[in-house]
Amino acid sequence: MAEKLTSEKDLTLALNSGSSSLKFGVYYRGATDEEALLTGSADGIGRSTGSLHIRSSTGETLVQRESILESQSNALATISEVIQDHIHNAPVAVGHRIVHGGPKLLAHQRITPMVLHELRSATHFAPLHIPQSLSLIASVQAIFSHAEQFACFDDAFHQTMPEVAAHLPIPQRYFDAGIRRYGFHGLSYESLVHHFGTQLPERAIFAHLGNGASLCALRNGRSIDTSMGLTPTGGILMSTRTGDLDPGVLLYLLRNENLRADEFENLINHESGLFALSSGESDLKALESRVRSGDPKATLALDVFAVSVRKTIGAYTALLGGVDLLVFTGGIGEHSNYVRSAATDGLGFLGLTEEKIQIVPAQEEKQIARHCRAMLAQSR
Repeated sequence: MAEKLTSEKDLTLALNSGSSSLKFGVYYRGATDEEALLTGSADGIGRSTGSLHIRSSTGETLVQRESILESQSNALATISEVIQDHIHNAPVAVGHRIVHGGPKLLAHQRITPMVLHELRSATHFAPLHIPQSLSLIASVQAIFSHAEQFACFDDAFHQTMPEVAAHLPIPQRYFDAGIRRYGFHGLSYESLVHHFGTQLPERAIFAHLGNGASLCALRNGRSIDTSMGLTPTGGILMSTRTGDLDPGVLLYLLRNENLRADEFENLINHESGLFALSSGESDLKALESRVRSGDPKATLALDVFAVSVRKTIGAYTALLGGVDLLVFTGGIGEHSNYVRSAATDGLGFLGLTEEKIQIVPAQEEKQIARHCRAMLAQSR
C-alpha cells in the first residue's frame, strides 16, 4: 500500500458528476493555486463495463477496479475509503458540478435547503443530471457530515451572454418562465480562461468536445454565445445526443410514431448523434478504427460531427469579427487529431492559422476547488 498522503491545510473534495460518470479530486491550497492530493474517475456507472481509477498526486495508481458500480453514491463510498486510508484529514468543503440551476440558481453558491428546493424544481431542465446530483449531495451529507457543500453550476459562466443570444424566438411568456438559452460546459470554459489569464486575447473560441460537446464564443474572457441551449441536448450533434433538430422532425415523431415523453427523451439523448449515424457506435477510438478500415457509416458520423463544429467556428468568427485563438478541450477535442483536422479544414481564409489553434486539457475539478475555496473563505 502506498505511503499515506498528508496535508495540514483545509482540503476540498471536487465532484464532477456526469450522466454515467463521476470524476473527482482532493485539493489543498498550494503556493499559487489548488494542488491535487488525489484524483480519479468512475466510468460506466450502472453498466457491466464500469471502472474506478484513483491516483495519487505523483500518478501512482491507488485503486484500479473493473467492476459494476451501481450508482455515483456507490463510487463515492469507495472514494471516501481511499481518502480515509491515504489522507489524514477529511475535506472541509465538497464542491459539486451541477449541470443546470434552472431559472433561479444563476451563480455558484453554498448548498442550503433553499438551493435544494430550487434544484428539485429545476429537474425538468436536466432530467439526466439533476436527480443524480441531488442523490450525490445526500450521500456526501451522510459520509462527510461536517463538510460544507457548494454548488458550481455549469451554466453560470454564460450569464454574461447578451439577450440577443439568450432569448429564443418563442412567445415572451415562455422566456419569463425560464425557457431560454443557458449554455453549459461553463466550468471547463472557466478553467481555460484561468489557464490563459492575461494572455487570453480579445476574441477566442473554445470547443469542448467529448461525449457532450459544445462551443463558446468569448470576448475579453466573457461568454457572448454558446451552442448548447435550454438543455445539454442542444447545439452540435454529440456522441448519443441529437443536438439541434428541426422541430418538424419532433412533430413527425410525436404524430406518426406516438412516442411517449420518456421514449422521445431516450431517443434524442441516448440513440442519436454519432451512435445513430454509425449504426451503433459512439466511442471515438472505435469509430476512428472503423474509418481506417473504410467503414462508410463511421466516416459519415465523424464527418458530420466535424462539419458541425466547423460551421459553428465560422459562425462565431463572424460574430466576433475575427478570431485570435481557437482552443480544443474535452476528451475528443484533446485526443482526436482526425476531428480537429476535419473541423478546421479550409478555415485559413478566416485567418485561423496553426499558431492560433491550441489544445488545452479541461480542469473542471480544479476549477470547482477554486470556487469552493473562495466561497468557503466568504462563509467564515
